[in-house]
Amino acid sequence: MTFQSLQHLIHAVETKPQWRSRRSFQALLNCWPEVVGAAVAAQTRPVAIQRQVLIVATSNSAWAQNLSFERLRLLDKLNHHLADYLQADTLQDIRFSTTQWSSPSSITVEQMEDLSTWRLHPSRLPEPAIKPPVHPRCQTSAEAFQRWSSLIQQRSRHLPLCPSCQCPTPPGELQRWSVCALCAAKGWA
Repeated sequence: MTFQSLQHLIHAVETKPQWRSRRSFQALLNCWPEVVGAAVAAQTRPVAIQRQVLIVATSNSAWAQNLSFERLRLLDKLNHHLADYLQADTLQDIRFSTTQWSSPSSITVEQMEDLSTWRLHPSRLPEPAIKPPVHPRCQTSAEAFQRWSSLIQQRSRHLPLCPSCQCPTPPGELQRWSVCALCAAKGWA
């Protein structure tokens, strides 16, 4: 088996027919702020395309109601922008709703850091006291993998070992389950 570049593999996956809907949704996400404007884009988030209907989450019901009145104009603009991606599957309608606005996908990493459940999660490791040095950009994928591998080994060097599989394990997992999370999950299955 020969190694192929990441871009070649991504291109191979993206050209598969089952990825067409994902590509069209990604194109929609890219043009959404241009089509609706910055103010509306800040208060809305496209969530999915289901049966040629675009589902858009809004920050509140007033935005949902006002945008419902503008949906035909937005449909025309979106279909014009996405003509190359949608091909025969043009959007037929848009539905605006507040139900998915506060879904987990809208939580930023900074907000997640503030959540007590994440701070207390047994798999969470404390931040390293010494930050790893910043290296120049890798020239090859092998160099990138080697740097990543050595960083992971450095980070896990001082972790206790799981009594079952002998892998480095966060102390919280050992305190909670007496084994690593993977071994615990195997035991539950």
